[in-house]
Amino acid sequence: MKSIIKKILITICAILGFVYSHAQTITDSLNHKLDSEHVEPYHITVTYNKTTHLIFPSAIRYVDLGSEFLTAGKADDAENVLRIKAAVKDFEDESNFSVITDDGKFYSFSVFYSSYPEILTYNLDPMDKSVSNSRANIHLEDLGFSPSVPDQLMEAIYKKNRNNIRHIASRSFGILFSLKGIYIYQGKYYFNTQIQNKTNVSYQIDFINFKIVDKKVAKRTVFQEKPLNIVRTYSDIAEVPDNKTSREVYLLDQFTLDHDKILVIELFEKNGGRHQRLEVENEDLLRAVLLKDLPLKIK
Repeated sequence: MKSIIKKILITICAILGFVYSHAQTITDSLNHKLDSEHVEPYHITVTYNKTTHLIFPSAIRYVDLGSEFLTAGKADDAENVLRIKAAVKDFEDESNFSVITDDGKFYSFSVFYSSYPEILTYNLDPMDKSVSNSRANIHLEDLGFSPSVPDQLMEAIYKKNRNNIRHIASRSFGILFSLKGIYIYQGKYYFNTQIQNKTNVSYQIDFINFKIVDKKVAKRTVFQEKPLNIVRTYSDIAEVPDNKTSREVYLLDQFTLDHDKILVIELFEKNGGRHQRLEVENEDLLRAVLLKDLPLKIK
């Protein structure tokens, strides 16, 4: 009887050993497969006071944020551009988010907070895992014309450099920031601006913003303001060297102002305090030059 029980126990142990060994083999195989197919995340930095843009090679279809530290959304009229920024100042923990695009690609991102991020625009090259802040093609929706048309219009405005506006400028700290012209074409504004640095110290541009504010509080508070999205820029200038002049053309969606509102254009210096501010009235917007009179071909 004891010998029978012993044989049964040996058989059970053998079966358990086989099952364990087979299960371990399956687990090792699955782990190896997961390791070999995992998605390497991009590493990006975000901040609270500025928006970071990510340009994908295809339209965005899904976004999942890993924590409440982040806020994100697709850029207006640009189906392949994601805007993301910190919802909380100075968060310490690493966060993450994922994106799925129309071409079936999956992107994973590890996000870190930085008060002064070096890169604010990431261009995701579908051929490799590198990122850059170079210019890229934007898939614009509801423009009513080819995305190449805005580039041609901005080039024409930039090269012709007409001075249609002479009364909107900011002069301080040896910097002259001026609005030279406002143009309009098929529901889009083109703002032609110029920065003159009349000092021996270079002017490094941190960022520029367009916003609508109440006239009564425009000079006293930041409340009652509506930020406007910059759809595209022409030259992406980052610095105006000492005693030099640089220009930029900004593309924005069409809008008008109520009688008690103004448009404020603010230019901020990086690691400095020579900030500039322009105020634009609704009458200036209504006098925008219609671009049908401006030829696209540049000689």
